[in-house]
Amino acid sequence: MLPDPFSPQLVMKRPNLNGLEPVVVPKGYSLRSFRDGEETAWETIIAESFEQTIEFDTRMRSDPAFQPERILFITRGDTPVATASAWYMDKYGPDLGYIHMVGVLPSHQGKKLGYWVNLAALHYFAAENRKGAVLQTDDFRRAAIKTYIRLGFEPCLVHENQRERWNQILATFHEAETYRIRFEKNLTETIHPIPP
Repeated sequence: MLPDPFSPQLVMKRPNLNGLEPVVVPKGYSLRSFRDGEETAWETIIAESFEQTIEFDTRMRSDPAFQPERILFITRGDTPVATASAWYMDKYGPDLGYIHMVGVLPSHQGKKLGYWVNLAALHYFAAENRKGAVLQTDDFRRAAIKTYIRLGFEPCLVHENQRERWNQILATFHEAETYRIRFEKNLTETIHPIPP
């Protein structure tokens, strides 16, 4: 069997949480945490974002990091339409928060909701006195990658095959030359494997 050319997942890291701007969601939207009974709302956002069914209890509630307040929602009225979780994973150590399970309903895309809900997660990490943040993403999630870059995340090489993968991804952006210069050190540095 041939190795998966898109494995392992890409990792991005924000080395610090300095200078976070305030969270200002668009007019008509609100930011809040998960409430009991909203499991189906979360599953709907994730299913429409990832095009796969993921059960809330299996992925979130059963995780040792689970706390309802870690799951953030942007709502329209009182209906959740975007989510990101300010998670924690032992493998990344106590200083890094982990951005987990990000999604926006397609009918609400184009309003920077992904940006704002992720920024809210970064503020959550800062309130916990974490030093930085990390996330995993996929090569084809170009819009999400661009959002993460705007939020201060940088590519973090965890496998040799990611040098070329990152170069191909960054070349597709309008800011390709800026990104090439900005992330040159990241893409030439030594691999820093992170446990799977």
